[in-house]
Amino acid sequence: MSAYTALTGASYRAAVRDRTTVFFTFAFPLIFLVVFGLIFRGKTVEQSGRGYIDYIAPGVLSWGVGNAAVFGVAFTLMQWRRDDLLRLIRLTPTPLGSVLASRYVIALAIGAVQALLFIGVALLPVFGLHVDATWPWAVPVLVSGITAFLAIGMVIGSRADTPEAVAAVANCVMVPMAFLSGAFYPLDAMPSWLQTAAKVLPLHYLNDGISRAVSGRADLASTAVACGGLALFALVFGGIAVKTFRWSNAS
Repeated sequence: MSAYTALTGASYRAAVRDRTTVFFTFAFPLIFLVVFGLIFRGKTVEQSGRGYIDYIAPGVLSWGVGNAAVFGVAFTLMQWRRDDLLRLIRLTPTPLGSVLASRYVIALAIGAVQALLFIGVALLPVFGLHVDATWPWAVPVLVSGITAFLAIGMVIGSRADTPEAVAAVANCVMVPMAFLSGAFYPLDAMPSWLQTAAKVLPLHYLNDGISRAVSGRADLASTAVACGGLALFALVFGGIAVKTFRWSNAS
């Protein structure tokens, strides 16, 4: 068995062992969908004439997927370092790339299940989301988004030494971003300066790319912009994560 296979198996077991965490990983975004979906049911955004659900569903999905990627890898790296597992792995020929790649596969799998479950619920008549034939454009955006937020989570997990620190830093990153990027509130209804500021946030590109795909507004150009923006964030934070990675709390 290769080191990568063993680490992937260990990451999977760690991800599913805590049933409470597994439940809320998938249920938490759905709670927001239910709350916002029922509050704004049948209402449209005046600026665009589109239903609120067309903004809410892709936005909350984007936030949920990004949130899971950040928290999942951050908590895992922090816990493995506290338990000296990373130090033991370092004593073997296992490269850092195998450690991070094992978490990447798990993050992709979780994101795919989240997306399928979320869209399935949003399509129910009570919410009324309409998915256009351009939905396949959401796949590369989703993969790029998970990659970018995984990189952010690696930075947090490499520096935070306690579960409380991981939760505090990750929430400080993800919660404000949810509102400022248009995930929880239509960006079209925000002031123009805030719409411009949102473009420096990775969640904006994930949200915009998925929103365009499910609403029939996606094409090669818009998808390339979304994936390109997310790839840039992934490269920047991925580089920082590699530079700041710690195999033990003493290092």
